[in-house]
Amino acid sequence: MRCALGALQHAPRPQLCLRPFYWPVGVSVNPLLIFVKVAKLNNKAANLLEDAMGDYTNMAGYYDVIMTSGYYDYAKIVDSLVAHHPQRNVLEIGCGTGLILEELAKRQPQLPITGIDLTAPMLSIAQQRLAPFSTVSLSQQNITELSLNEKHELAFSYGGVWYFVIDGDKEPFLVSHIADEQANHLGFEHLAKHIAVGGTLLLGIQGPHHDYETVISNGMKYSQKIDPTDIGFTKHYYLKDGDHKVMDQTVHYRTYNFAQAKELMGTYGFEYVPEKDRNQLFLQFKKVK
Repeated sequence: MRCALGALQHAPRPQLCLRPFYWPVGVSVNPLLIFVKVAKLNNKAANLLEDAMGDYTNMAGYYDVIMTSGYYDYAKIVDSLVAHHPQRNVLEIGCGTGLILEELAKRQPQLPITGIDLTAPMLSIAQQRLAPFSTVSLSQQNITELSLNEKHELAFSYGGVWYFVIDGDKEPFLVSHIADEQANHLGFEHLAKHIAVGGTLLLGIQGPHHDYETVISNGMKYSQKIDPTDIGFTKHYYLKDGDHKVMDQTVHYRTYNFAQAKELMGTYGFEYVPEKDRNQLFLQFKKVK
């Protein structure tokens, strides 16, 4: 997601409305609507929000084939989530096309689950994927202005808005899709309002990022290139079909060392909970206030 938003808190507030996403014709489900928050913004505010959070529209059509070609192990991710025994409700921050939520809903079909994402084409795919699950709701949201109707017992992000990178025995560092410092504060501030005191926030763990290229399941060639910046790094994603480039996406990330991350999150009531499992897929934070 893309760059700076230092003046977001001073931008005019968007006028919001709720617009329903209807299930595709031919899908047999309960008459459930997924309400998607749509911000009607003036030009300045719209540009600020888009710059703060980025836009994965270019990647949406290829996201599933990339992610299911060995990028993530969704069964293991959900194993880790279920191990935290969510009982009341769950929120995924940056649900993309709904791959994790689908696996979670299959495992726990009675569990109320909410997924949020900024990118409408991603949510459109998630909407179709999750149509059979009446306990799942989706909402188009900018985390810096998150507005939902309930607090959650468990919230998680695995490669979504925030995640941690651990390189061997080195200390973890936080990676944010939000490049602007103030916008990260706004994101955690708004998220904190939607997690109950005593609730849990899980942020996924990834290995170090490197340049690489691989052939994915549809025969196309996927590659990524990492460039360091003064606030973190930039990742360039490419997808080629033969000599034809079908996707070209650039995302700017801000990073925080572990002390900085704990201080940032602690400001909004999130306290780090150490775990001894070296194979863990998430770092755990408890909402203490």
